[in-house]
Amino acid sequence: MGNKIKLIATVKSPARESFLREGKGYSLKEIQEAGGNINQLRELNINIDYFRKSSHPENVEKLKTLKVPKKKEKSRSPFVKKEKKRTEFKPKKEKVKAKPKEILEEPSEKPTVKKKADTVKKEKIKTVKKGKVKIEEKGRPLTELSGLGAATAKKFTEIGVETIEVLIEENPEELSSLISGVSKERLEKWIEEGKELIKQ
Repeated sequence: MGNKIKLIATVKSPARESFLREGKGYSLKEIQEAGGNINQLRELNINIDYFRKSSHPENVEKLKTLKVPKKKEKSRSPFVKKEKKRTEFKPKKEKVKAKPKEILEEPSEKPTVKKKADTVKKEKIKTVKKGKVKIEEKGRPLTELSGLGAATAKKFTEIGVETIEVLIEENPEELSSLISGVSKERLEKWIEEGKELIKQ
């Protein structure tokens, strides 16, 4: 805050016998007539009465005699526009295009090798499968057993017993319950006969 200057405003009493008395502060009208500034008076801690509308010449003269110190304004440097740095135009370098023919020719050879390898693998798998099937199919037919005809052999094949080699591994009691018209004793004889035939 600025220097403290004590100025007391005087006002007339509203009584019939009017006399001067100390007021709350200077009115806005008195400040205007004296050519003062409200903000400057605040800085000097001078009381201002915002509600009083009257003006007294004594108060106006006091305000005129008041010397308000002028504020030192800081000298501002003139605004100078900054020039933007311009980058020099550089032409784009043309990219050297690779030869497409040479690149395309190389991968075209690779898939042919893969295809050949795949076909070879498939052929091998097929030949192996065929060989296994033939091995499985090999075996003595059930019709070689005495008293076992084609009709009975068909019943055996329906339950998965197609050769003598398979028959000798089965349980005669279980087979008798699965094949109608064939007893357990007869199955035991065929199994024994089948074992003898395989040994030969």
